[in-house]
Amino acid sequence: MSAPPPFADRTAAGRALAARLAGHAAPDLLVLGLPRGGVVVAAEVARALGAALDLVVVRKVAAPGRPELAMGAIAAVDGEVETVREERVLGRADVDGAAFDGVRERELAELRRREAAYRQGRPAAFPAGRPVLLVDDGLATGSTMRAAVAAVRRQGPARVTVAAPVGAPSACARLAAEVDDVVCLWTPTPFRAVGQGYADFRATTDDEVRAALARSPGG
Repeated sequence: MSAPPPFADRTAAGRALAARLAGHAAPDLLVLGLPRGGVVVAAEVARALGAALDLVVVRKVAAPGRPELAMGAIAAVDGEVETVREERVLGRADVDGAAFDGVRERELAELRRREAAYRQGRPAAFPAGRPVLLVDDGLATGSTMRAAVAAVRRQGPARVTVAAPVGAPSACARLAAEVDDVVCLWTPTPFRAVGQGYADFRATTDDEVRAALARSPGG
């Protein structure tokens, strides 16, 4: 009989992650969740650490006709958009620059729409000079998190830590080279999908994202 998933749901995962991150608590700490599911996890981390909560909206740039295949990702912080390209995927999928740019522009429009819908007038937090925790509900390829890291780095944070309850070992290792610290509670081998870490991995709604932000202090 296989062992049950380590986390009941995203709320439970966020509490477990917060316990591991207790040493990161600081007066000016900023916790940034990646919508949708990452914001629910991040809200528990921010609450436990007494930190401000905000979000970084990210979008996967999927290969044409293959929505499951990420050929890159985009993220925005304070109006600045960062693009990460997965060159190995682009080569295998035989996607040229024009095709990539076309998908990117469509995803950028959706990113802007979602950011406005989630914030509802809530001002963005400023990472400059602050320790930042970037939180998602899981790391599969790591593409969207890498875009979020790049966007936050542009703002001049004091320190960047990536944290997730579950992740692929390869994604966690790759991110470790780009940030100050990576905290991932469960890195199963073989890794199949983020959902294998959760008993309840139902899709997070936009309303849940807005509610999590409304309950937490901004930065």
